[in-house]
Amino acid sequence: MTERFSEDEALAAVARLDRRRLHSYLEARIVTPVQTEGGQVFRRIDLVRMELLCELEEDFGLNEDALAMVISLIDQLHEARGDLNCVLEALQDEPRELQAKVGAALSRLRAER
Repeated sequence: MTERFSEDEALAAVARLDRRRLHSYLEARIVTPVQTEGGQVFRRIDLVRMELLCELEEDFGLNEDALAMVISLIDQLHEARGDLNCVLEALQDEPRELQAKVGAALSRLRAER
């Protein structure tokens, strides 16, 4: 089961996070909690994101627009990696000849860059 955290639990878990900052992330939709019957809750991944956001904001001076862009890029990278893993999994079920052809094509395309 996925861990869920209330707003107060999230604030306690993320050292650099305060209520004002959390609400600014929520208003900017940089962090999107899960809506439940009991209200909004945060997942473990949300807490990790908030730690990163606080670090980027404090240590590098990024504003909300930049923070949103960084999170969007991380999400895109995560999705692309997931898609690549699906392709690799699908290839494992294919004949060795096809796997070799795909491997050769990938090598050729990388060399052309």
